[in-house]
Amino acid sequence: MAGKILIIGASGQIGTELSLKLREIHGKDNVIASDIREGNEELMKSGPFEVANAMDGELIAGLVEKHNISEVYLMAAMLSATAEKSPMKAWSLNMDSLFHVLNLARDKKIKKIFWPSSIAVFGPSTPKKYTPQTTVMEPTTVYGISKQTGERWCEYFHRIYGVDVRSLRYPGIISYKTMPGGGTTDYAVEIFHEAIRSGSYTSFLSEDTSLPMMFMEDAIKATIDIMDAPAENIRIRSSYNLSAMSFTPKILAEEIRKKLPEFRINYEPDFRQKIADSWPSSIDDSEARKDWGWEHKFNLASLTEEMLKGVEARLQKTGSADPS
Repeated sequence: MAGKILIIGASGQIGTELSLKLREIHGKDNVIASDIREGNEELMKSGPFEVANAMDGELIAGLVEKHNISEVYLMAAMLSATAEKSPMKAWSLNMDSLFHVLNLARDKKIKKIFWPSSIAVFGPSTPKKYTPQTTVMEPTTVYGISKQTGERWCEYFHRIYGVDVRSLRYPGIISYKTMPGGGTTDYAVEIFHEAIRSGSYTSFLSEDTSLPMMFMEDAIKATIDIMDAPAENIRIRSSYNLSAMSFTPKILAEEIRKKLPEFRINYEPDFRQKIADSWPSSIDDSEARKDWGWEHKFNLASLTEEMLKGVEARLQKTGSADPS
């Protein structure tokens, strides 16, 4: 690796664990974490950290020069549920931060970019089952609109300027190490914390709402795998479909009850239900599997076992299941 790695949005759910894994692979001094706020204790102790606003293009350019950055992982974003409450702020953050990084690559200041997209790019008119790589999209949320627009710009900058940008359409990401940040799939993390803490959970999605999901370890693996793949293998420069499993709150609760028989779940759908209803129930990610060898490791049973063990261990260690 000629230069170092910069992670923008390193204090978030995916950014935190991605930073730790990349430091494990490349060495702590070769991975610069940054965010508008400091991260958790583990992240802050693991290597260099810069407080930086992803919307400040001059500041980001300065960090690239200061640290001799060759690769940028742009993980900063306002997620679906939060973005609906602040549409213009979400649009500015999600789009301006991407342009800052794309322009740095266009100007040959950095060599490679990872930018995450999402299943939110799809909409009510999209085929819901095994949603194909190329299909009708028509997103209905601020988050989805910004991600679909970002995909188009990534493809454009690759085609016109030769920018080496790579992207994945993340499904819902589940982890016990870091809490989610305002997404529509957050229930699938919260449910494990409440199962252990109180023995019951009230879901903000209906019992039969099926959504694509993935354990964090697989999401990190996919992110690193696509960045490590030879450039000629990355045929799709908008964003690749990515999948591991799909389930409903009811199915997840039944899986948890295999380990915690007394667990109970209730359902009180809120505004996030409408968002979830516009998204696919399952994803066809055969292009990623074919082009750069994507394979997932965790299924529903192994995910549930890891989450319950992880949350329980954190509770015993800190007195709280929250990973803050």
